[in-house]
Amino acid sequence: MSEDVRRVAELIRERNRIDAALAACIRRPALPGHLGDWIAARILGIALVPHANRGVDGRLADGRTVNVRWSTKREGILDLHENGPEVYLVLAGPKSAPSSSVGTSRPLVIEAVYLFDAAALMDDLRARGRKIGTASSVRDELWEAAEIYPRPNTAFPLTDAQRELLALFSHQP
Repeated sequence: MSEDVRRVAELIRERNRIDAALAACIRRPALPGHLGDWIAARILGIALVPHANRGVDGRLADGRTVNVRWSTKREGILDLHENGPEVYLVLAGPKSAPSSSVGTSRPLVIEAVYLFDAAALMDDLRARGRKIGTASSVRDELWEAAEIYPRPNTAFPLTDAQRELLALFSHQP
């Protein structure tokens, strides 16, 4: 048992070194939210605000307010804010049903990117009598319609260069 504790301590020291190197690059703590904001800003041209307010992380090039999320799995849920941003940008890992985390890992990968119109999303949730807030349930059809990567979407077209950069974060076997 003490060997397990030693191994975990060693791995945490290694992780702390990596997190420090990431923090030096992005100039924020190396948490998934900050990393996602930084990636979205660098690749998708989002102008980040200095301090997020009501879930607004920045603005798209067209001026719309945006909240950026990096979800290690696409489980069909989103944390939403009433009177929040105009759009939600979700960097997502592989599609997965919500389940226990026992015996699994959640690597920081980007398998798909979604751009949701917040007003349309809220209208859909209200029409279905669903709650708006933490872990709001979003229908699969809305995820599919909001996908901007890897499938192209005319609502938010990506350049080949943006697609290549996003592919750097995909799952590597």
